[in-house]
Amino acid sequence: MVIVVRGELRLTAGKAAVQVAHAAVLLAQEAAKRAPEAFRAWSATGQKKIALVAPTLEALETLARQARGLGLLWVLVEDAGFTEVPPGTKTCLGIGPAAASQLDPITGSLPLL
Repeated sequence: MVIVVRGELRLTAGKAAVQVAHAAVLLAQEAAKRAPEAFRAWSATGQKKIALVAPTLEALETLARQARGLGLLWVLVEDAGFTEVPPGTKTCLGIGPAAASQLDPITGSLPLL
C-alpha cells in the first residue's frame, strides 16, 4: 500500500499523519470488499504501507489515473476542513494494497514523506 501526500499543502506532521491514516483505512475497507484475496495477503504479511510525497494536486491526480488504468484500488482523501485546509481539499492518494512490482512503476520515483 502506498499513500501519497500533496507536498505543496505543507501539512503539519500531525495533519499529514491523520490524512495518511484516513487513506489506509479507506483502502483497507475497499480491498476487503473488492479484492479480498489481496487484502488477506497484505494483512497476513505485515500490512506494509509506504508514505510518499507528490509535488502538486495535478501530480496526485495523474497518479490516480495511472492506478486506475492498471486496475489497482485507489482512494483520494478529501479533508473536512476543520483545521488546516478548506473543506474538500484533496490531501492524499492511497493506492493498493498491491505488490511492489505493481506500485513501483507508478510511485517509485517519488520521495518519502
